[in-house]
Amino acid sequence: QVQLVESGGGLVQAGGSLRLSCAGSGRTFSRSGMGWFRQGPGKEREFVAGISWSGGSTEYSDSVKGRFTISRDNTKNTVYLQMNSQKLEDTEVYYCAEENGLEYFYWGQGTQVTVSS
Repeated sequence: QVQLVESGGGLVQAGGSLRLSCAGSGRTFSRSGMGWFRQGPGKEREFVAGISWSGGSTEYSDSVKGRFTISRDNTKNTVYLQMNSQKLEDTEVYYCAEENGLEYFYWGQGTQVTVSS
């Protein structure tokens, strides 16, 4: 059973930083690609960042490239999203997800990030 639990969300001022964490409980975590997504009210869920099982490969959406950094610690079954230079439009619910070899299949419950002016 794969369980993902996000934490670290909250309120931050524009230009500030937050770090999200996602703790995984399944035995497959260290062998799976992981990703962060976000979704706002009335909007579709969008990809934010992804990282390979080893951490050797990462990718980012254009909207966060250069500001956000995804990383992982397989010894702690945890993936992180460091968010710097935050903008008002980063206000969304952030979800982490684990791949099952084909697609992002397992999802956390989400954590709210609110950026204020």
